[in-house]
Amino acid sequence: MAKRKQLTFEELLDRELGREGTEGRQAFEMKARLFELSEMIKSARKEAGMTQQQLADKIGSQKSYISRIENGDCDLRYSTLIRIFEDAFGKSLNIVAE
Repeated sequence: MAKRKQLTFEELLDRELGREGTEGRQAFEMKARLFELSEMIKSARKEAGMTQQQLADKIGSQKSYISRIENGDCDLRYSTLIRIFEDAFGKSLNIVAE
């Protein structure tokens, strides 16, 4: 019986979604980044001891919008990120382009 080669995560992504730059892969990468950001927001909110409603009140928004953000179901404006991190959590927001 022949042994199958163990695939790296990158090789698996290439096989299942296409190589970097393809439409399917770009869509996956975007969803992954939105998920990562939504988890950062959720974690910071919990660390601050806030409910979704309290966060919404601090940034002048609705609880349902905070829920959609935390579930990665919406695109965020930079101004919203600033209000969340700086105004609500008292943290500085820095973006690094690599």
